[in-house]
Amino acid sequence: MTIFDNQGPGHGRVINVGAPRGVLGFIAFAIVALIVVIVLFNCVTRIDTGNVGVLTLFGRVTGETLPEGIHLINPLKTVNEMSIRSQSVKESASVPSSEGLMMALDTSLIYHLNPDRAAEVFQKLGPRYEDVVIEPSLRSAIREATASHSANALYSGERDAVAKQIFESLNTQLTARGMIIENILLRDIQLPATLKQSIELKQQAEQEALAMNFRLQKETQEAQRKRIEAQGVRDFQQIVAQGITPSLLEWKGIEATETLAKSPNTKVVVVGNPKNGLPLILGQ
Repeated sequence: MTIFDNQGPGHGRVINVGAPRGVLGFIAFAIVALIVVIVLFNCVTRIDTGNVGVLTLFGRVTGETLPEGIHLINPLKTVNEMSIRSQSVKESASVPSSEGLMMALDTSLIYHLNPDRAAEVFQKLGPRYEDVVIEPSLRSAIREATASHSANALYSGERDAVAKQIFESLNTQLTARGMIIENILLRDIQLPATLKQSIELKQQAEQEALAMNFRLQKETQEAQRKRIEAQGVRDFQQIVAQGITPSLLEWKGIEATETLAKSPNTKVVVVGNPKNGLPLILGQ
C-alpha cells in the first residue's frame, strides 16, 4: 500500500508500508515453526539398550517407565534413564571369625535393577542407589555371615555355606528395595600367617593319616587274600589225596608204560618190579 504525504508545494513524499508488514509476517511464521519443531523434538525420546526411562513432571516422579526404544511423550516431562543390566559390586574388607580373628575377605555381588520398580527406586533411593543401599547391605551381610563360622571352616570347607548365607541375607534385604540378586562370589580369603600355617600343617597331618590308613587297609586285604588262597590250595590237596589210591597209581603206571612202549625211541622194558609191581622202564 502506498501513502502520499503532501506538505506543500515541492515537499510531497511517498510512504510504502507494505514491505515491512511482509517481513514481520515472515518472522512471526518462522518463530511459530521453530516453536513447533522444538515441541515435536521434545515429544520424541529414545531409551538406550539395557536401560529404562523414569518419567518426572516438574520434579515429581509420575510412576511411568519406558522400555528401550523410541517413544512419544509429553514435552513437559523429563526422562531419567536407569540401567537394568547385571552389575557387579566388589568389596574387600577385614571381617571377624567366630573366634574373633580378623580375616581379609574379597567378595563380589552380582545383581540388577528390577525394571518394574525402577520408578520407586529412583524416587526413594535416587540414581546413586548403589552407594546408598547396595554397598552398606553387602558389608553388613558379610560380617554377619563370617562371625558365625570359624576361621578354619572358612579357609577349608565352608566357603559355599558362607556365600549362601550372604546371598540369603542380601536377597531378603534388597529384593524389598527393588533389586534382584543374581549371585555372591567369595573370591579370596586371607587368614593371619600363623593361623594359616597351623591349618595347613593340620591338613597335611590328616592327609598323611588317611594315606597310612589306606596302606594298612590294603595290606590287611592282601593278607586275607593270601589266607584264602592258601586255604584253597590246602583243600585242593586234601581232595586230591583222598582220591589217589594204590590201584589208581598202578593203573596210571600201566598207561604210561604202554605209551612209552609205543614210542619209536629205543628203550628196554623190564617187567615185574618187585617194589610196587609196576614195570621197570629203562631207556637210552
